[in-house]
Amino acid sequence: MRGSAAYEGEYASAVAGYRVGPDYLEAHRAFVAVGADEQGGRVLGFYSLVLDPPELDLLFVDDEAQGRGVGRLLVAHMQSEARAAGLDRVMVVSHRPAEGFYHRVGAVRTGTVLANPPAVPWDRPEFEFRIPPE
Repeated sequence: MRGSAAYEGEYASAVAGYRVGPDYLEAHRAFVAVGADEQGGRVLGFYSLVLDPPELDLLFVDDEAQGRGVGRLLVAHMQSEARAAGLDRVMVVSHRPAEGFYHRVGAVRTGTVLANPPAVPWDRPEFEFRIPPE
């Protein structure tokens, strides 16, 4: 997460103190995309789905794996997990550079989350995934 090019420079403060460790994994549902043998079984991306209130808390794709459909697969998996949990909507507060990605994968812009300095000194777009029943 902290090695992502999307969080360099002005955006580094947003993930500087963030840690996905045992405590986080115990409290939240997290899922990982792992590369096939040609990628050496390395982590290509991950996301976390919070059920109450329904939120896509994290979604990261390794810089080298971006543009290969990993993010789209993670979103599809999240939607399946949300549906299985009985959710009809999942909110996500986007990193500004990821706004286009969320539009492309079907999220609907619902508002703006105002800056929260010093960690996040910029406004962020808020989206919602609408989860249709099967």
